Amino acid sequence: MNFDKTNEYKANILVVDDTPDNLRLLAAMLNTEGYKVRKALNGKMALTACQMVLPDVILLDINMPVMDGYEVCKHLKADEKTSQIPVIFISALDDVLDKVKAFDVGGADYITKPFHAAEVVLRIENQIKLRLLQLKLEEKNLLLQQALDNLKASQVQQIQKEKMVALGQLVAGIAHEVNNPISFIYGNLQYVSQYMQDLVNVIEVYKEEYSKPTPKIQQIVKDTDLNFLTLDLQDLMGAMHRGAERIRSIVLALQNFSRHDEAKMKKVNIHEGIESSLVMLQHRLKETADRPAIAIVKEYDCLPLVACYPGELNQVFMHLLNNAIDALDKGVGSGEPGMLKNQYPTPEVRICTKSENHTVKICIADNGSGIPESVRSRAFDPFFTTKSVGKGSGLGLSISHQIIVQKHQGQLSLRSSLAQGAEFLIEIPVEQPEY
Repeated sequence: MNFDKTNEYKANILVVDDTPDNLRLLAAMLNTEGYKVRKALNGKMALTACQMVLPDVILLDINMPVMDGYEVCKHLKADEKTSQIPVIFISALDDVLDKVKAFDVGGADYITKPFHAAEVVLRIENQIKLRLLQLKLEEKNLLLQQALDNLKASQVQQIQKEKMVALGQLVAGIAHEVNNPISFIYGNLQYVSQYMQDLVNVIEVYKEEYSKPTPKIQQIVKDTDLNFLTLDLQDLMGAMHRGAERIRSIVLALQNFSRHDEAKMKKVNIHEGIESSLVMLQHRLKETADRPAIAIVKEYDCLPLVACYPGELNQVFMHLLNNAIDALDKGVGSGEPGMLKNQYPTPEVRICTKSENHTVKICIADNGSGIPESVRSRAFDPFFTTKSVGKGSGLGLSISHQIIVQKHQGQLSLRSSLAQGAEFLIEIPVEQPEY
């Protein structure tokens, strides 16, 4: 409603009546009371007047040629723009059925001719007060809905944060437990390898010194295939050493992941956070029945240490990498996604980093089937998701956006088109004001 709460102007009233005398009488009455009055002689003029300037209340005569009041009211209520305007019917008819029909088509009140000025003004004021109360109620409902949505988002965000904390603690515990035995194995492999080599040398010396072994020794040499065993032993020790080294690197990445789960702002190596997130997602990159293994292509620039909240930034990397993998699970597209210039024949996630103008840019792109505009425009909306029930809350990207924009004064943008993959670009300053 366009109510101007001043003494000079109370409300905008549209009076619709095919009798000019009635129009003049009603207009004079209402003008005296401080209302702004517009007049229409028929239903068509009334509908046009409503489209030009929305009235606050409509006084509508029932008996009019061509289009009666009932028909006009139906048109008003069918139009979203005018559906909420209170309509007070005016008629010389005082039959109950006429009044029932008036309310059925959407009328708010009914005045019988001949009318009294005090009654008309009172009924108009009642409708204005009701409409004002309705608007205030709608406004409060909107505020309550917004508060409820914010509360839900905060609750889910807190749950996500607690999950990350719990995951970090779990990973730290596992890494610690695995680190001790693997360090023992890795540290002793070198000695085992040397001891095995010494034993092989002893056997070789025995072969040289005793060129004619006993039949029993000859049988044992034949049964064990000593020549093959000697050659293969070195390969086995090399494979064990490489395996232990791989486990050590995974443990180091897990420790780094758990270390990143910290609440305080600090300067960190962004690449370590990305690498630790990739370790946590290794199981999702493997080949499945529906697609080959996903390749991770890294194009890392030389980055400075970045002041940030490491745990929350790590959470963003996890969300974006998970989204990229989800997209590739649906199929591979083709083309050149934004900043990344290669076409991808197989499922790939590309991670590019760049430092320029005191800002660090992290691009995470996939060569999936892309995101349509209808979804892309709402990607960062809370609770919006295209995943089936139970597969996602629709808060991952919303939370990531809050972390980057609100907590790091940065930007998180999405570029995508159908069959061209999707690219998320994170931009955060190297230094933060509060650090």
